[in-house]
Amino acid sequence: MKTLRLVAALVLGAFVSAIALPAVSDAAELRWEIKSNYRYKVQVAFYSQSRGHVWPGASRAYGLNDFQTHTYTLECVRGERICFGAWVTGRGNTYWGVGPDNKYGCTSCCAVCGGGPTRTQVLN
Repeated sequence: MKTLRLVAALVLGAFVSAIALPAVSDAAELRWEIKSNYRYKVQVAFYSQSRGHVWPGASRAYGLNDFQTHTYTLECVRGERICFGAWVTGRGNTYWGVGPDNKYGCTSCCAVCGGGPTRTQVLN
């Protein structure tokens, strides 16, 4: 009987502690700035290399239809590696970063979620 009370007290204590303490969140943000100087319209997407997630979504892309700097704030999992891919609208053979559908490799087109600001990517 004494052992049963001890076990019940330990379980209850663990339950109360779990409720009282805030959960550690792995949620973070990654901010990208991209500017296209290319003469034609460009599309861009961001690809998680850790979990298969795509921003803005599968089979979708953000349009860069002017020469302005565009800012994208991605909600992501702290520590995940995210790469950008950009390509000329309607022509995936002219690309930057990992290109359309995360098809190609790159040397400096990725950043770590929660790792601080990224440098502005300029597409020429």
